[in-house]
Amino acid sequence: MDRTHQLGALQHAIMRVLWAAGEASVADVHRSLPPPHQRALTTVATMLVKLEKKGVVEHRTEGRLFVYRPLVSEIEVRRSMVAELTARLFGGDPAQLVHHLVDERALEAQELDDLAERVRKAETERPNARGAGSQRTGSQPNGSQPNRSHRDE
Repeated sequence: MDRTHQLGALQHAIMRVLWAAGEASVADVHRSLPPPHQRALTTVATMLVKLEKKGVVEHRTEGRLFVYRPLVSEIEVRRSMVAELTARLFGGDPAQLVHHLVDERALEAQELDDLAERVRKAETERPNARGAGSQRTGSQPNGSQPNRSHRDE
């Protein structure tokens, strides 16, 4: 899917409610939002209208209620948002995102072990996966990439 799905924190929280429920009325979403995202009922209704304009939800009427359902999956939104983050902060290089997480100690030891296992699995499933990474130019001796300047688009 070529469409990008960039959501703010409240919009993402609303989508998480809809993904979990399958569909929900404005009042149901309002009740289900976790404390950091709780807002007035009218604010939640406004956000759902904005999400509908973005094409990520649709509604049907049930009497006087609007019942909303997601049109995009959580994985589609995650892919889109991570791709945007990677492009914006790491020059489109997903390895740099992983390097950042490792360097910032954002991963626990078990998570690092799991990541190493995923890398080993990817290497066996895609034999030239390692070769592609080693052909990058501009690597530093420690394996990191030099800082690059980026234009805002």
